[in-house]
Amino acid sequence: MAADWPAIFPIFSTITVAGETYAYPDDLTSEEARELWTGGSRCVVAVEDDEILGTSTMGPNRTGRGDHIATGSFMVAPGMQGRGVGRKLGEDLVRWAGEEGFRGIQFNAVVETNAGAMHLWQSLGFEIIGTVPGAFHHPEHGYVGLCVMFRPVGTGA
Repeated sequence: MAADWPAIFPIFSTITVAGETYAYPDDLTSEEARELWTGGSRCVVAVEDDEILGTSTMGPNRTGRGDHIATGSFMVAPGMQGRGVGRKLGEDLVRWAGEEGFRGIQFNAVVETNAGAMHLWQSLGFEIIGTVPGAFHHPEHGYVGLCVMFRPVGTGA
């Protein structure tokens, strides 16, 4: 994954600075961003013709007594949305979580105005189990909700 970071960071930085989907600070250095993004159990890239189209990171949502529920985060390169990259990355998470013995997958903070992500996750079997009103400060829409989404997998299915 270290060899892929120079190609991942521009995707990470562009999406973070846009401020529409992630609450990360928009002034992270490459090293700070790398630690955030690659610090989980597994980080993958979607590649076509040697070009990284997207990336995801995944692992346990919590440690200790919560480590049986997985989580993941996803970024698709600007201009590559709508090509099925996010779906492939999401399907990979669902497959991996099942193989690793997780009982479910929880997303802690899906921005409710991110229509593409909301549609994708629901089409992959995730349900909104709650919304924290006004928890995300969107640059265009102001304060919007963050949705908590869940999908059972493995023995939790």
